[in-house]
Amino acid sequence: MQGKIIEYVDQGRFFCGLVLQEQAKRLRLMNQNGREMNLPAARVVHTGSRTHAVSLPREDTMRLLQEIAAIRQEMADRIELQEVWELVCEEEKEVFSPLFLAELCFGDGIGDDQTAAFLRAVFADRLFFKFKDGKVIVHSAEAVEQLKERAEKEQAREEMMEKGAQVMPAIMAGEEPPEWPEKQRCLDLIKDYYLLGNDAAEADLCRNLLKMANLNRPHDPFKLLVKAGIWQRDENIGLLRQELPVDFNDEVLAQARQVAASDGESLLADGRRDFRELHLLTIDGEFTRDFDDALHLESKGKNFLVGIHIADVSEFVKKGDKIFQAALERITSIYFADQQIPMLPRELSEGACSLIKGEVRPVVSCLVELTPAGEVVDYRMARSVVQVKRRITYIQAEEILAKGEDSELKILADLSLKIQERRLENGALIIPVPDVNISVNSSGRVNVCLEEVDKAARTLVAEFMVLANTLSAQYLADREIPALYRCQEPPRKRLFAGIARDLFVNFRQRRFLSRGNLLTEAKMHSGVGAPQYTTITSPIRRMLDLIIQQQLSHVLQGKGPLYSVSELKDYQASILVSQAGVNQARRLRHRYWLLKYLAMEVGVGSRVDVLVLDIQPRRIQVVMTDILLEADLPLNQGPRVEPGDIIKVKLARVSPLDNSFRLEW
Repeated sequence: MQGKIIEYVDQGRFFCGLVLQEQAKRLRLMNQNGREMNLPAARVVHTGSRTHAVSLPREDTMRLLQEIAAIRQEMADRIELQEVWELVCEEEKEVFSPLFLAELCFGDGIGDDQTAAFLRAVFADRLFFKFKDGKVIVHSAEAVEQLKERAEKEQAREEMMEKGAQVMPAIMAGEEPPEWPEKQRCLDLIKDYYLLGNDAAEADLCRNLLKMANLNRPHDPFKLLVKAGIWQRDENIGLLRQELPVDFNDEVLAQARQVAASDGESLLADGRRDFRELHLLTIDGEFTRDFDDALHLESKGKNFLVGIHIADVSEFVKKGDKIFQAALERITSIYFADQQIPMLPRELSEGACSLIKGEVRPVVSCLVELTPAGEVVDYRMARSVVQVKRRITYIQAEEILAKGEDSELKILADLSLKIQERRLENGALIIPVPDVNISVNSSGRVNVCLEEVDKAARTLVAEFMVLANTLSAQYLADREIPALYRCQEPPRKRLFAGIARDLFVNFRQRRFLSRGNLLTEAKMHSGVGAPQYTTITSPIRRMLDLIIQQQLSHVLQGKGPLYSVSELKDYQASILVSQAGVNQARRLRHRYWLLKYLAMEVGVGSRVDVLVLDIQPRRIQVVMTDILLEADLPLNQGPRVEPGDIIKVKLARVSPLDNSFRLEW
């Protein structure tokens, strides 16, 4: 090939070169810019037929190559590839020589320049032909349409990026950008990119767009979307990333309205017991809107009969219906400091299913005969109809119990303590770590307070709910009715007996707890102190409770089990998978508001109290005593500390969006 003029492509551009020497699979050549180089022979696109002198002066060789390149490029610019493609599409062949196709363009008597020009045109416009292994492949009509569509999309992408690079900074600056049809799509793509990162469908496009718009900081997309009105200032990013459903579709809402309109009086015709005259009361939080349990008390000789009445959601939500499927997608109601996402439409959760004072409601009643010492003498389960006579809040219940003027409430409170004592004797582990209550006002100010969980009123309700759950599990297990059971092995290490009200001990004990399981076979629940345990007391809020209630209600009607073991295993898998996403969203949102509280109300640079939990080789584990937020401290070079000490440290940094903060000595 010595003395031949060849053409090759480098970074999308054609170059002419004169071969000075051929060496095995490589060519030593000078290109049109006067550069001498070694080129792999495989990169040659076209080789001329004429041989030229390789001894010409450098300038003369460059001039020759440049003239040839200019001639060929001028020819290439005049070629209409579509006309050639339409001609060869009529042929049966799909592969042609460059020479044949060049003749279709220029006619007979063509030379190197015409053939090379045709190849330049093919490389410049890849819509109709493809060059491979010295041959030209003709694209089919379908392939051409696909390539056209792809090219149009690519062109649209480029235009969107260019326009977006102008519009996005304007939005970020608080300006009103000009109307632009692609603005919403652009913002939606940026939203997906912020939530999903490299897993977003258009991750590369968004990354380049943000770079062009000079929005390169990690949370610039978030701030942009807030400025654009797509997100709120405190948007729940964890909820969006978990893709948890928030709203119900029209079909579900329509069905909810239909079943919620049923007449309560007709429930008695369904074989339910009439307990409307019983003096039921509900005890809940001040702002509770879904009441799913109520209690009543009767004397029975020396003993007491306690009725634990649970809203019968199975009356309104049937196996497999639209509401059931929507609830199964959600698994549970979710309560955030600034938002509540119900498992059931509000027509049911806050209406027809809720045990609202004065309203006739269907329930599943667990009627338990107890001795004054809290021993279960007998129990029975029944489908019934009730009408709550009294509603009090936890705060009101505490005040009433403190005054000692309500004998009914006092007996219930005393019995609950006796029930708790029996659970503790059976190995129950009660860890009364305070609840961290977060509230956010209309202006975005955050308030955090700790609430003791073992006050008399809360213990009263909690213990009777645990009792109802335990007895429901016993009822199902004794009759070998398929069910889902909550199980837990004993803790790997037990630090105390009874109840410890020491924060340090309780945080330490939590680290030794065994993992809880959800199984179709009844096994012990060490934490509760029960040989078998399920949950049925929150069917408005938890899918597990609703499924167990449906199973129990079906049996109480004499119809046998509603669900088989196989079906329950399917629900078990759905519950466990979905619950993991819900728990993650809860944890992240809870932590976000705590970090927001630290940033807004405490302030970087402030001194805060922390409880030392453990000292590791490279860090000290602590928990902030005011908000129970765990953190790490670097090892202290100054005063020595021990686990259990409360010390003051500095809040050095906090970033809610980064989900991070730092404490220093």
